Amino acid sequence: MARKVKLGLIGCGGFMHQHVTQISEVKSAEIAALVDPSRASIRRMVRSYPSLARVPRFADYRDMLAEVELEGAVIASPHSLHFEQIMACLEAGVNVLCEKPMVCRVEQARAVIRKAQRKKLVAMVSYQRHADPVFRYARKLIAEGKLGRVTFVSALLAQEWLRGTKGTWRQDPELSCGGELNDSGSHLIDIILWVTGLVPETVFARIDNCGTKVDILSALTFTFKGGAVGNLSVVGDAPGWWEEITFYGKKGALYYRDGRLFHHVPKKSGWGATVTEVTKKLRYRSTPDKNFVNSILGKDEPQSPPECGLRVAQLTQAAWESARVGRAVRVRG
Repeated sequence: MARKVKLGLIGCGGFMHQHVTQISEVKSAEIAALVDPSRASIRRMVRSYPSLARVPRFADYRDMLAEVELEGAVIASPHSLHFEQIMACLEAGVNVLCEKPMVCRVEQARAVIRKAQRKKLVAMVSYQRHADPVFRYARKLIAEGKLGRVTFVSALLAQEWLRGTKGTWRQDPELSCGGELNDSGSHLIDIILWVTGLVPETVFARIDNCGTKVDILSALTFTFKGGAVGNLSVVGDAPGWWEEITFYGKKGALYYRDGRLFHHVPKKSGWGATVTEVTKKLRYRSTPDKNFVNSILGKDEPQSPPECGLRVAQLTQAAWESARVGRAVRVRG
């Protein structure tokens, strides 16, 4: 019988349901424990996935680590709890896949990296776009030099975050560590850095909390090593959802528009560009959960290691500082 990687789930709220669905598609994985201080959250999880009815349940992740033999833990708890839970799992010899943001501060990210290296364990951030064929294609194209030197990056995320998270822990800075820039915006920051390989030098940010305790509207301007510049906008009180990212290079541009990717190449003569939509040509399919399990088994390499979480923390923390002092600040390496 094939070996099963036993996983413990820390935080059984809404988003963990997506992880359970993805884990259920991985034949070499088994959910061996559920953790949440809310019994109601665990009950909802079990109602949605009856196969978990006999899985041990815990109110405290430390009890799970003490009583259940695990190889991996998936963490989807409030952001401010991530660091403590990651470090405890690693100390117990348990590999970790953590929801974004990995941690809330740069020094915490560095500590996670050191601990995972010392313990020789897999630590990952659940950035699902690293498994998205669209962004993998964009990254490969840039790495191969087919876009030329990247000169400008622009990103926009608009969603009903303010209304959708009202009254939840996401608008409590003691639990969330910040607002939408640190939540959904974390994906945006991660993907522009991961796809391009650019290293930010400075950031200038304007932020509006819209009467709440956390950031809702964020406008960031970057400079990168090598001369590239860029901007990023997070709009947390928009109707519905919209996302767009553009990568400009000396040899062309990539336009991502809410799930579709277009490659623009300058015409050899005259004005204009040849435009190709590449979305339908891409076949790669995976998930962070599948990559996590396969990395534990030695069948794959982590696609979103903790260094990704560090880069996001560095840029996010610098943006908050810039908004506070009202000027551009250096992104600490």
